[in-house]
Amino acid sequence: MDIFNYDFMIRAFLAGSAIAVTAPLIGTHLVVRRYSLMADTLAHISLLGVTIGFFVSVYPLFFAVIVSVLSAFLIEKLRSTKKIPGDALLAIFISGSLALTVILFSIMGGAGMNLFAFLFGSIATVSLTDLYLVFPLSFFTVFFLQYYKKDLFLSSLDEDIARVEKVRVSFMNYSLVVLTAICVSLSIKIIGALLVGALIVIPVMTAMNFKRGFFSTKKIAVLVSFMGVTGGLFLSYYLGLPSGGAIVAVLLLFFSCSFLK
Repeated sequence: MDIFNYDFMIRAFLAGSAIAVTAPLIGTHLVVRRYSLMADTLAHISLLGVTIGFFVSVYPLFFAVIVSVLSAFLIEKLRSTKKIPGDALLAIFISGSLALTVILFSIMGGAGMNLFAFLFGSIATVSLTDLYLVFPLSFFTVFFLQYYKKDLFLSSLDEDIARVEKVRVSFMNYSLVVLTAICVSLSIKIIGALLVGALIVIPVMTAMNFKRGFFSTKKIAVLVSFMGVTGGLFLSYYLGLPSGGAIVAVLLLFFSCSFLK
């Protein structure tokens, strides 16, 4: 158990645990809404925020959160007008943010930025400052999801029914995409921008194979996510693998086993 003799591993487990709880709670609502691609879209936008942070020499994860939240607002605003198909809208944001990231990275010449770590995750890059950002935002996200669990459930299930029940559907929709943006931004150091969508979706799909109720599915998804992140970090440390790839590999193993129940 020499893994816990290193401060960077302890930080990685702390941050990973917070994200492991938050991601599937949000992912359950996204999957029910058939809006899973939102996570990947915001992951690419978060990468743009990180690049901007390096470009202006400001704490990159802070910029990732800000840029992702603002973009989430804009995406939901455009989606609600119904003038642009939802899938096309997300595709535009994915390609646009990636293009801007490449341009900025090229201008910088890659100076001072380990792009590989943000693309695929790196346990060694989690700092104490990251924890100060991850824990308060994760706590707020879990508190919000719990406080408005009935309203979020109804608005995710059927917006018309939610309006009949006097649920503030627009507020719930905007809140969900903003919380998704926060979760994705906080996750990219552990699991990487290219793989963060898997942490939000795969535990939920694994839990859904057990065919339980909505809230029971949430609990199972959190358990699967936590075991996946923990197992992935152990594999990453002992086998020298990128943490993001190791975590997703473990989650895929759980997903495959869920069909054997």
